[in-house]
Amino acid sequence: MRSDPLVEHRTIEVVPDEERHGSPRSQFTLWFGATTQITAIVDGALAVVAGADALWAIPALLLGNVLGGAVMALHAAQGPRLGLPQMISSRAQFGVYGAVLPLALVVLMYLGFAATGSVLAGQAVSRLLHLGNTTAGILVFGALTAVVAVTGYRVIHIAGRIATVVGTAGLAYLTAALFVRHDVPAHVGEKPFGAATFLPAVALGAGWQLTFGPYVADYARYLPRDTSARAAFWSVFAGSVAGSQWAMTLGALIAAVAGDAFLSDQVGFVGDLAGPAAAALPVLLVIVTGKLTVNCLNA
Repeated sequence: MRSDPLVEHRTIEVVPDEERHGSPRSQFTLWFGATTQITAIVDGALAVVAGADALWAIPALLLGNVLGGAVMALHAAQGPRLGLPQMISSRAQFGVYGAVLPLALVVLMYLGFAATGSVLAGQAVSRLLHLGNTTAGILVFGALTAVVAVTGYRVIHIAGRIATVVGTAGLAYLTAALFVRHDVPAHVGEKPFGAATFLPAVALGAGWQLTFGPYVADYARYLPRDTSARAAFWSVFAGSVAGSQWAMTLGALIAAVAGDAFLSDQVGFVGDLAGPAAAALPVLLVIVTGKLTVNCLNA
């Protein structure tokens, strides 16, 4: 029986056929877990803060997620065929030296995502562990991210499955709490449709999905070479779009109710929305697990 190493040892080289494993289903939980997170909630809220009514922002975000998610998920089909990370396979289009520029831009982009995600998760960790300040929470979360990322693919997928379960329960609870604690229908449908606010909301959803494109194949390349391209596409597409849209819809509704009060303290507002401390702790755990999954992808 083949024993798999504890620490990831495949970096930019091809994953050999004998080390391939898993099924497209694992891609669904990975991307659902990575997208049901606090940053997606904030992204959805931005559409409303920018001027769109939640009634129009939500379908606009859905359209953007579907359009961007389709392009993003198409890259998943390359993983099983080539066994290479996305940006390494881009050398076929740009050349070995030509690929340096887009690779550098992608690294900068994901460093930015990792930094902002660590701040939000650090706030949640600080509240969970009663550390007193966000910096300590960021350091704890950064260390956890490093351990999971270095350990590698299998542990990242475990984190994705945990984030899927925890995120589904947490978002369901927060959605219910929002409607129980606030008169949401009274804050929806107040503004007429406007292309000037609808189209930026579409761009928010599409841009969110497209930013995952440069590393989709990195996590599909461990699947067996004969994995159906259609199955890989739909698993990634369904996970990413469903998770993102749910979180963004919640964000749009929260912004419709709270406005700028949410953007000034996202983690604090979500914790308060959860209710008493006993209920807030699991919701803070939702924030940490969701950000851990996507931050490991970024790392």
